[in-house]
Amino acid sequence: MHRLTNRNILLGITGGIAAYKSAELTRALVGAGANVRIVLTAAGAEFITPLTLQALSGNPVHQSLLDPEAEQGMGHIELARWADLILIAPASADFMARLSHGMANDLLTTLCLASDAPICVAPAMNQAMWRDPRTQENAQRLAAQGVHLWGPGAGEQACGDVGPGRMLEPAELVQLAAEAFGEPRLKGLRVCITAGPTREALDPVRYISNHSSGKMGYALAAAAAKAGAEVVLISGPVSLETPAGVQRVNVETAEQMLVAALELAPSSDIFIGAAAVADYRPVAVADQKIKKGQEELMELRLVKNPDIIASVSALPERPFTVGFAAETENVLSHARSKLQRKNLDLVIANDVSQSGIGFNADENEVTLVSTAGDFKLPRDSKHSLAQTLIEQIAKQMSTNEH
Repeated sequence: MHRLTNRNILLGITGGIAAYKSAELTRALVGAGANVRIVLTAAGAEFITPLTLQALSGNPVHQSLLDPEAEQGMGHIELARWADLILIAPASADFMARLSHGMANDLLTTLCLASDAPICVAPAMNQAMWRDPRTQENAQRLAAQGVHLWGPGAGEQACGDVGPGRMLEPAELVQLAAEAFGEPRLKGLRVCITAGPTREALDPVRYISNHSSGKMGYALAAAAAKAGAEVVLISGPVSLETPAGVQRVNVETAEQMLVAALELAPSSDIFIGAAAVADYRPVAVADQKIKKGQEELMELRLVKNPDIIASVSALPERPFTVGFAAETENVLSHARSKLQRKNLDLVIANDVSQSGIGFNADENEVTLVSTAGDFKLPRDSKHSLAQTLIEQIAKQMSTNEH
């Protein structure tokens, strides 16, 4: 079940006696390495308690669309973006009807409409309800909309009837969830990623740095881990949690980042330089805090920092090397120049002068620049964009090898 390692599974539980199986399903998904968050409908809560599901998943259970505390940060949208796969098990006839008609009158249907993740439903209902022409029409409509129907199975039902309508067993659903992700693209490969800013000290309390939050590099690390890679993240100072399954090496300065990169890159298959490395550092660092004098001007002498991505690319046996070009003008021409000058395999270019993307933002919009040409990716969340970038890097690496 390695395909589920670090995958974000949003499990929806609707009303039906089969909800008791969802506890075992939660436990099995977590045991397979998935991160599970649960949305429990009002009807589902009549059959299984939030406390049980919280204990099994290790996360709070979501129930209300209009939870004031969660919605301070647009909680339902963040949850929709978080999911790699949405699985509704059990899926009642009522839920299938509402989803097939695009309704968004509770948290679970709203998440399904707001997410780009694959949606899978495991129907569970009385055999007569399943056979009803209106339920069959809704099931066909969902399939035509790209929703995956897993089941139902057939057999004895809680009401005493026998026939189709049983929710598939948890083990079957876990297997289907794993197969939905396919074979990890980077399985068996080592990926090294730099992220965040560097800080170049002026004195014990001041430094030169930039606005990088590290969000893009951290999202790439999470996506690479989900793709099956062994990931090492060389991070400048940021306030982000280390992604699941990722080894983190903390650094402060460009020189420290260079040392870590040259140590790790030779044993890596892919190197991604997503860090915003300071181009210059002070010639000398004061031992004590620099005091404000009477002068109107203060001169600061700077020396150029090492070029980390170029140093990695120049290694005798270098990894597939990907650089970033964060520009404010002539973005593509600067990116193409960087690709050639630094002998890179791929450059990810973005315009950080645009509001809402780039530094400190939750979204980004990039163009992939390589010798094969340019490929623009539309604006998207950094979480979603990172998965697309890892997929594209894997494809380009495979093309280069052949």
